[in-house]
Amino acid sequence: MARTAPKVDRLADEGEAMTDALATVLSVAEEKGTVTWSDVSDDLTSGEWGRLIESGLLIDADGEGFVIDDPDGVREALDESDPEPADDDEDGGWSTWDKLAGLATLGLFAGYSLTSVRDAIGGVIDIALGPLAELVPFYVVILVLAVFTGTTSSILQDQLMDMDGMQDSQEQIKDIQNRLEDAKERGDDEAVERIEQEQMEAMTEQMGSMFAMFRPMVWIMLINIPVFLWIYWMVFGTGMTVEAPVMTFPIIGEVASWQEGVAGPMQAWIVWYFLCSISFTQIIRKALNVETSPTAS
Repeated sequence: MARTAPKVDRLADEGEAMTDALATVLSVAEEKGTVTWSDVSDDLTSGEWGRLIESGLLIDADGEGFVIDDPDGVREALDESDPEPADDDEDGGWSTWDKLAGLATLGLFAGYSLTSVRDAIGGVIDIALGPLAELVPFYVVILVLAVFTGTTSSILQDQLMDMDGMQDSQEQIKDIQNRLEDAKERGDDEAVERIEQEQMEAMTEQMGSMFAMFRPMVWIMLINIPVFLWIYWMVFGTGMTVEAPVMTFPIIGEVASWQEGVAGPMQAWIVWYFLCSISFTQIIRKALNVETSPTAS
């Protein structure tokens, strides 16, 4: 049923008339073994009949009529396609909590430009992280925080991103393109017009899916920005100085201050953070089997 359900869902999106037409054809096909246009012409329009054939759910039975491809899957999908009341708290996959998290994240961005906001956030976070900074070297603190943010980011992406839905959307677009090419080849202008309309609707839905991809990013930034601001606050806001070399970077050599530029304008602290974050995030995603992009079909 893996490929049947999306096809039925697309028909359901076109209206109740299409699901009724599919249910009628399914009933006749199960009763007689095959179904022809004359069997259902009183209940279906020619456009609905043609749409069922285009969908791939109704297939030719070697010239002896038509049969339903995967009747059990169609029946199950029809049972699941009953419309449900819309949730007013949802908007493009974003719940009320997601929107509140987005507003909070926008507020945290002010910490990058407003010293008062940065000091306030840094002081609060320092209650938890200050003792760690006193126990171990600062580069170890940054490494620990990079592992923490990498882990939380991977888990949030895994839990909040609908990889199956994105893959189904890609397969739907590919299926529509194939049907559109077939309709053009056989010169069926009516089918071309109908499929092009379906293609526009599918692309609109895909844009909605792309917007939903930003949902985990809101929660990731809600966690990462305070951590990042605390590191910034430690390096600049508290006047932290290091008499001995901070650490030795590959190729670059010894760095005497976290504020020292080591890659153009990029300072030592931010380079070290991103090196740790990128490296450990890849390891964490591999260990947790986290997918951040749709699996190729």
